Amino acid sequence: MCPDTDTTRDESAHVVTAFLRHRSDVLCLRRSDAVGTYAGQWGGVSGFAEGQPDEQVLTEIREETGLEADAVSLVRSGRPVEFEDPDLAREWVVHPYLFDCETRAIELSEEHDEFEWVSPTELLEGVGDDRETVPELWTAYERVAPTVRSIAADGDHGAAYLSVRALEVLRDRAGLLVAERREFGADPDGERDELAELAGRLLEARPSMAVLRNRVNRAMAEADGDDGAETGAPAALEAALRGIDRALSADADAARNAAERLSGSVATLSRSGTVLEALREGAPARVFVAESRPAREGIAVAEELAEAIDGAVTVHTDAAIAHILASESVDRIVVGADTVLSDGSVVNKTGTRALAIAADREGVPVSVVAATDKVSSREDVNLESGDRSAVYDGDAPIDVLNPTFDVTSADCVTEVVTERGALEPADIEAVAEELRGLEEWRDGGASAGRETTDRDPSGE
Repeated sequence: MCPDTDTTRDESAHVVTAFLRHRSDVLCLRRSDAVGTYAGQWGGVSGFAEGQPDEQVLTEIREETGLEADAVSLVRSGRPVEFEDPDLAREWVVHPYLFDCETRAIELSEEHDEFEWVSPTELLEGVGDDRETVPELWTAYERVAPTVRSIAADGDHGAAYLSVRALEVLRDRAGLLVAERREFGADPDGERDELAELAGRLLEARPSMAVLRNRVNRAMAEADGDDGAETGAPAALEAALRGIDRALSADADAARNAAERLSGSVATLSRSGTVLEALREGAPARVFVAESRPAREGIAVAEELAEAIDGAVTVHTDAAIAHILASESVDRIVVGADTVLSDGSVVNKTGTRALAIAADREGVPVSVVAATDKVSSREDVNLESGDRSAVYDGDAPIDVLNPTFDVTSADCVTEVVTERGALEPADIEAVAEELRGLEEWRDGGASAGRETTDRDPSGE
């Protein structure tokens, strides 16, 4: 987190530190003897902020990892961390950043001699291998790490993505509590209470996200049910880490199972990370992509697919869905799901219902792709509306409807493809019952947010 050369200037030294995140691990680099400060210690991608930190951090990423700007995406930047190192008689001002990247393949510069992708909790003393890190590295990470607030405010990512971020919040707090045992001793009951309170706030942050609720509930239920010697924070840390691995694997396996069904020409709507991965892997000969009102996220999907597959990609208006299916040769519909209800009906971005009804009319099978954690343990559903001005911003006294999600009945869905394979309606009800059991960790079986309903305002 500190620059690669020493300095004797009197003023504070401004540096950038970037944490690169792949899946749920961050890149940790060991500083070589070629640098002037903190040789042999572990840190992130770092360097002097010689100009604008936002520009300099991309330069450091390229120079220290070989990753160009288009290979990483900024998640967030954080408030600078200011501290003094008395051994160096230096004051540092560290500008922290968090980036997502799709690869773990990097090229080390001479500034580092080793790298690892690790859980951020490995940066804490008393957790993991106790690697020696540069000063205040965890503090810098905390400034950009996911929080309850960032999850509540995120309108750009889907439910599956945010569910993993929620598990990261639990993981990071549990890891910090484990590290604090060195100083304050173990307090399993107090740790459990603190983590339960945090889990409750995560559930309240996005109460309508079934997948987030199910994954947080599973982590807490497993932590309470751990029969090992460790309880409290260690059990919660292990449960969160397992939950992250399970979630990422489930989404990938669902995409892989769906990819096996994709051939010829397919049509899709809205943005689902799982569907996008299935289309990349399945590489159909042609993909029709509805623009997906109101945010037109289908445009970005079409652009990504055009670069990822050899087949032709066509984007069209949502209103043209029925016409496209009637006039073009389409072999299969593939869409994601915000929520799968226990009766097999599907909540997804508005337009999915029209697409499925038109597909049923034309005899085109409809595959919904979603991990089983997107099955709701509840029956009610509330569909919020978007901004009325996105439809009409005039002065005439007219009503405006701008629904963001709709419900596609089970009889218009051919199959729900999950990490467990394609599920029948009876299978979905069994999954819902299984997920209801995970809610019993709260207060003698009382589950959080029972009065809330299922709808994901960010979609996936």
